[in-house]
Amino acid sequence: MPTAQKAAQIDDLVDRLSRSQLTIIADYRGLSVDALQGFRARIRPLDAEFKIAKNTLTRIAAEQVGIEGLERQLEGPTAILFAYGDVVAPAKAVSDFARTSRILQVRAGVMNNTVINAADVEAISSLPPKEELLGKLVGLLASPMARTVGVLSGPSRSIVYLANARVEKLGGGTAEAAD
Repeated sequence: MPTAQKAAQIDDLVDRLSRSQLTIIADYRGLSVDALQGFRARIRPLDAEFKIAKNTLTRIAAEQVGIEGLERQLEGPTAILFAYGDVVAPAKAVSDFARTSRILQVRAGVMNNTVINAADVEAISSLPPKEELLGKLVGLLASPMARTVGVLSGPSRSIVYLANARVEKLGGGTAEAAD
C-alpha cells in the first residue's frame, strides 16, 4: 500500500502521462545537476518537462493510464521527458542533448499509449518542425486551387487574345486602342 506521498507522486505521473503527446524514457546516470538543469531550461519553452521518477511509481502510473510494455524500460536510474505540445522539437532536443553529453541514453518512448523504441524516437527527432509541415500542407492545398483558377480563366483569356488579333487584322492597334 503506497504512502500518501507516493500516492500523490503516482497521481502526478498519471496526470503527466495522460496529458503528454510524447513521453521519452531515458537513463541519466552520470549527468551532473548543472547539465540536467541546463537541459530542463532548454526544453521548457518547447512545452516539455524533464523529471526524474522512481521506476515502481512510473510502472504503476503507466498501468493506470493504460500503457503496456513499459516495464522492461524501467530499470536503473530513469528520467522521463513529457512533451505536451509539438513532439518533434522536444524529441530533437533530447536527441541533440544525448549526442552532445554522450551520457544520456534514450531507452524508449510512449506515443498514443504505445511504447516505441529508441530508434523511433530518433526518427521523430529527424522530422521537420511543425511549422514547416503546416507550410507544406498549405502549399499542397493551395496548388490545386491555383491551377483551377488558371484553367477557369483560360477561356476568357482566349477570347481577349482572339479579339485583339481580330482588331489588329482589321485596322491595326489593339482592342484597348479601339475603345
